[in-house]
Amino acid sequence: MQSERHTDAVVVWAPAKVNLYLEVLAKRTDGYHEIATLMVAVSLYDTLEFKEETAPEIRFTCDHPGLSTGPDNLVVRAAQLLRQRTDRDHGAQIRLAKRIPLAAGLAGGSTDAAATLTGLNRLWRLGLSQAELARLGAELGSDVPFFFAPPAAWCTGRGEQVSPVVLGAPLWFVLVCPQMGMSTAEVYRGLTLPDQPQTGIEILQAVRDGNVEEIGRRLHNRLQPVAVRICPALERVQTRLAALGPAGSAMSGSGSSFFALCRDPREALRIARGFRQAEKAMNQGVFIVRSCS
Repeated sequence: MQSERHTDAVVVWAPAKVNLYLEVLAKRTDGYHEIATLMVAVSLYDTLEFKEETAPEIRFTCDHPGLSTGPDNLVVRAAQLLRQRTDRDHGAQIRLAKRIPLAAGLAGGSTDAAATLTGLNRLWRLGLSQAELARLGAELGSDVPFFFAPPAAWCTGRGEQVSPVVLGAPLWFVLVCPQMGMSTAEVYRGLTLPDQPQTGIEILQAVRDGNVEEIGRRLHNRLQPVAVRICPALERVQTRLAALGPAGSAMSGSGSSFFALCRDPREALRIARGFRQAEKAMNQGVFIVRSCS
């Protein structure tokens, strides 16, 4: 996660993620699911700016009218958690420029929470390590710890147990974000656990080798059929992307975003143009992104 310190502010760029592989292994006694997932941070960013506030309070604003800026927001929760655990009464002004679509399976809320821990750690000069911030992040959400170990990681448990993975080569994607969002809880409620879960060994090795063709063949998301059953319009997105001939395509997280894995930036441009032309009447965001460095 990239950050810069200026004279009176800290700025953090919070990346989205995609799941190249997501298997659901079991239902846990705490209500969560045991999963194994291979996540990659990509170059679609929210931007957060942090400034000192003389009063001991958190002032949070966002340019997206559909996003709550109250105490339920993960940014506010992250700031309050950090103050509580470090026994500080610092205040901050936090401004979020939102570009990652909401409820899209791209972990927009989780990455903003990680960025808040990162930004306030620098602003308030707390001196916490990445590992300490990741442990705090795990209390806020299952995906939050991942953003302290980009660009790629193998994540287990409920997603909070993170093992960094070295990418053998940069990866290029076309992200398609339909206007409708998906409820993660609803998707998981509709899931039937597999009798024989996939292991993910092959795609993990392909990512380490930088073998885009093999990664494309091994893309897997156990939640995708459930999301398509709940929202049949998503099948059109998958079908259209696959017809454009990428190395592979799949849904990210619990949806609603899909991605096409591309062989190079020129193919990404071709597929993005082809999808926009074919779906020009549809209200969908289309982004060309690459794995973060």
